[in-house]
Amino acid sequence: MYSETKSILKAVADGSMSVEEAELRLKTEPFTDIGYAKIDLHRKLRQGAGEVIYGAGKTANQIAGIIRSMTSHGQHRILVTRLTEDKEKELCSILSAEADTLCSEKADSHDRAPKSNDSKRRSGCESANASESAITRADAFPSYQYHALAGIAVFGGMPASNGIGTILVATGGTSDIPVAEEAALTAEFLGNKVNRVYDVGVAGLHRLLPHIRDIASASVIIAIAGMEGALASVIGGLSDCPVIAVPTSVGYGASFGGISALLSMLNSCASGVSVVNIDNGFGAGFLANRINHMEIRSDCAHTI
Repeated sequence: MYSETKSILKAVADGSMSVEEAELRLKTEPFTDIGYAKIDLHRKLRQGAGEVIYGAGKTANQIAGIIRSMTSHGQHRILVTRLTEDKEKELCSILSAEADTLCSEKADSHDRAPKSNDSKRRSGCESANASESAITRADAFPSYQYHALAGIAVFGGMPASNGIGTILVATGGTSDIPVAEEAALTAEFLGNKVNRVYDVGVAGLHRLLPHIRDIASASVIIAIAGMEGALASVIGGLSDCPVIAVPTSVGYGASFGGISALLSMLNSCASGVSVVNIDNGFGAGFLANRINHMEIRSDCAHTI
């Protein structure tokens, strides 16, 4: 993909291709067909971020094939979401023989990966026992991390943050943390600084109030809650930045698997609150990333 784009731009520069023809070529969406999947090789050029692999419903062999295709076409930083521990272990086994071809980003990318104080690191293809640990299989894959709690695998390491500010991820309860980590890790993978504030729901509002400075200084806030989903309205009434509400399926029977929280968030009386789907931490993290990079995009547009 990248060599094709460069060849088009060089052709325009040397006059062998018109601007109009180049524009048409670049608007065409190249992809590679591997039978069970058509890999979008144009997505980073078109949307600013490469294709992400949704792990649920795919076999480990299918995920491995998609990863091979991505890396062979120049995408060496890959995010896999909704990846269970059993499937991750199988995936690790499948790709071990090809470790040298994966994550071939510069050798220092591993050093750039954030070091979490509460993450337990292991090398090789050991099984993941602690659900809250981020397991690094450094021996098998350079710059590879699996975050079991979020069900996320990261190939190629985390980049340095380059957004305009900080994304705050807040949860109503501890049970919402898996969705919150999916959102936070997605945002970090896309180049954002993330601040986490967990278990600050409305059942104990005094737990949220000490974080007023975090709320006031955030450029985007992701408010994640199940049950009645009231956290989004509370945070929305305290902040002057966009608030992305994420309803979770946490709750008893009448919560209807997150529908009660979804409806509450949709009916929020606080201004500036938007809502994504139930348990959609990835969608919230991706949207927050776009908001947190709008100034950079604006500056680029003015430069052009």
